[in-house]
Amino acid sequence: MNQDAKPSAGRSADPANRALRLALLWRGNPDAPDPFSRHRTRLEPLTEALTQAGVTVEPVLYADEATDTVRDQLLRCDGVMVWVNPLADGQDRSRLDPMLRQVACSGVWVSADPDVIRAMGTKEVLFRTRSMSWDADTHLYETFEVFQKRFPSRLEAGRPRILKPQRGNDGQGVWKVELQHQAAPHHPETPDHWSITTLLVVQAAADDGIEAVPMPALIERCRPYFSDGGCLIDQAFQPRVGEGMIRCYLSQDQVVGWSEQWPRRETAAAGRPALGMASAKTMHEPSAAPFQRLRQMMEEAWLPSMLGILDLAPAALPAIWDADFLLGPPDAAGQDTYVLCEINVSSVLPFPDTAAGGVARTVSNCLKAARQARCRSRLPSDLF
Repeated sequence: MNQDAKPSAGRSADPANRALRLALLWRGNPDAPDPFSRHRTRLEPLTEALTQAGVTVEPVLYADEATDTVRDQLLRCDGVMVWVNPLADGQDRSRLDPMLRQVACSGVWVSADPDVIRAMGTKEVLFRTRSMSWDADTHLYETFEVFQKRFPSRLEAGRPRILKPQRGNDGQGVWKVELQHQAAPHHPETPDHWSITTLLVVQAAADDGIEAVPMPALIERCRPYFSDGGCLIDQAFQPRVGEGMIRCYLSQDQVVGWSEQWPRRETAAAGRPALGMASAKTMHEPSAAPFQRLRQMMEEAWLPSMLGILDLAPAALPAIWDADFLLGPPDAAGQDTYVLCEINVSSVLPFPDTAAGGVARTVSNCLKAARQARCRSRLPSDLF
């Protein structure tokens, strides 16, 4: 037989030489694909950049009732990027994450891997990295009983606190809490002290009003956050929140863009609550001048420290993720400080169009590494 002859039409080509395949996954109806979905539209710059990098892109719609079908689709790809919030419309990732772990164990690259999300994409990361200079006097309540016992006394200092559940998005379950002005001093040692204390409460998901809530009612309101092994994070409120939030977008360990976002004008006014960010994001490229000091801090100091604390390698970081910062008090030199309020990993969208090229390069490299590892493992070629 001529060794130079090409494989016949019915014979599969060497999997190692096939085009790299990437699935882009978000929630939808697998039986009725929507070509005009918001995810598809927002991901067009990334899809184009991936295509230019030689990656074949395959949109995949996910539903809990179609987990097995979706898994089979993903096993035919070299990797998958996932955009599914931890909580949305009464749905969670309790069926999705085990399936993604199974796919990853088969050699498919997953971004973001569920275990990486668990390490850095929940509010617990704020507590685990509290030794870093981006901290905001952060505490962790592991059980409802600990929260019930310890949280009230932290309000005695008179400074508002921010409560955040372990998992959530779009400000769900994030509360600004402070003591209502009291005409006479209270004595915490009095048994009924906290039962007659009133709190002023604002929720980030709807920060257009203030509730006056008795302390026991607020404590009870937070009980559900501890179900299924959940916890609550407690941070000091940042008075400069009305000046907006800076979002730093990264592809693994490289900054690829920025955005700015501000509260509603009326909530940022003096005497009004300011917590949620209602405005549309203003996007910036990674080289934008106002953020270069923050970029240096992120890439050279904070990110290496965070990876060490969380015991993660740079290669484990997602292809696209972000860190949200509020302005802290100026330092001794008069320069702004920055306080970490959240890391987003599960569903980072939108992100700057200018970030698409950097993300595509990361994805291409990760897919090639996954392909090579699968070939070395001699996995069945029909998984490619």
